[in-house]
Amino acid sequence: MSNDTGRGEMLRIGDVAELVGTTPRTIRYYEEIGLLPTTGGREAGRHRLYDESAVERLRDLLRLKDLLGLSLEALKQLVAAQDARAALRREWRSGVDDPVRRRQILDEALGHIAKQLELVRRRRDEIAGLEGELVAQRRRVRDRLRELERDAPGPTREPHVALAARARRRRRSPREGRLPSSS
Repeated sequence: MSNDTGRGEMLRIGDVAELVGTTPRTIRYYEEIGLLPTTGGREAGRHRLYDESAVERLRDLLRLKDLLGLSLEALKQLVAAQDARAALRREWRSGVDDPVRRRQILDEALGHIAKQLELVRRRRDEIAGLEGELVAQRRRVRDRLRELERDAPGPTREPHVALAARARRRRRSPREGRLPSSS
């Protein structure tokens, strides 16, 4: 199958799914909830066909969902703001002469960008919170290990300490290609 859909070629749902790394079921679901436009003019029982713009939109949706780990509702909000900005860009590029409308377009675009930033920042803060929890857990586990090493009797302590020290030495100076040193 060709990766090039830029020639105006229409692709069937299975081909699109394979091309972008998802399933036909996901594509149909994205259509149902309004994330992906439905293929217009399709008769019942006929194959869904997609053009380059639909394939690119699906790629963007999957990338955003994977990258940000967004819920489908948050993804819909992010994409709605993106679509609104695209419509404003088209209007701007069509040659709006009225300075008042030009100002309105820019103000609306800023509002949509603010919504997108809020969603991204909220997700970033959630990830930062999880990172903080994991760092604290790691610190507690390391503290407990140090307590065990400090309180353990000699024979119990030595193998663990020796293994840890040996692992640290290996990380610092790999032995590959070295001759054994003579002491």
